[in-house]
Amino acid sequence: MIPAPMRVLLVTGPGVAVPPVTPGSAFGPFELHEAADLDQAAARLAAERFDAVVIAARTVDARKLVVWPALTQASSEPALLVLTSDEPGADLATLLVRKGAQDVLPLGVDPVEALPRAIRLAIERKSQERLARKAFATDLMTGLPNQGQLLEHMNQLVALREREPAPMALLVLRVEGLASVEARLGSEAANVLRRKIAVRLRAGVRASDLVASLGIDAFAVLLPRFQDPKDADRVAGKLCSALLPPFAIAGQQVAIATACAVARYPDDGKDATLLLRRAVGLAAAMPAQGRKDAAAANDP
Repeated sequence: MIPAPMRVLLVTGPGVAVPPVTPGSAFGPFELHEAADLDQAAARLAAERFDAVVIAARTVDARKLVVWPALTQASSEPALLVLTSDEPGADLATLLVRKGAQDVLPLGVDPVEALPRAIRLAIERKSQERLARKAFATDLMTGLPNQGQLLEHMNQLVALREREPAPMALLVLRVEGLASVEARLGSEAANVLRRKIAVRLRAGVRASDLVASLGIDAFAVLLPRFQDPKDADRVAGKLCSALLPPFAIAGQQVAIATACAVARYPDDGKDATLLLRRAVGLAAAMPAQGRKDAAAANDP
């Protein structure tokens, strides 16, 4: 039986190019798709499923991936592989791996065998990571359900809605400011900030609503039932407002910026994964509220 091709999104940055990948490589087969820049990549990730994302960038540009709005989207479901114009160095490579990349390699890697091998192994590592996460229903850093638990709950609700039709909505909140807090105050301070964000989100919704963690810089809120179609937008606005006041972190007042998107069942999809991808993609494309406040509050 011929295995299904692995879908790979190849993203090229200014002044660089992704080395050629043979679709029929021994490490494949691969189905290759291209995006000319990060904006195109974010749009495709919002609309399609990929097994791997390969981003080729100058080393200086690769550092900007840490604050790329679609980074969570690029690393939560697919395997993310970053290729840099020269040796990335331990600090950058470690930082990108902590943010979700499976590997960080220089562009000088042998494109004939090494790159297909790296893509395949990154996909396999991501697969094993997903299996491991299924064994733990909770994000240990925040105490919130993780993405796997969220999808499981949504799948159960979708099955129920097929028998008992009713609207539901999924909100995704993308947070900006965590990376700067980690850079200035350390990783533990950033973890404390994530926990405090989780507390405010849970305080702002009903007991029947589910708040979940989607990774380093994103959260989800599942509204299983509501009466007025505008209720989901009202909740989104309420939560964004709740996150605007600064947080007390390590003796400092720290502000964040938030983008909140809404995906509705059944209008935006009747599948849990599709709804999540839709909401994450919309949040990645939206400007964050409070950016100026966050920048001012976070200045030393």
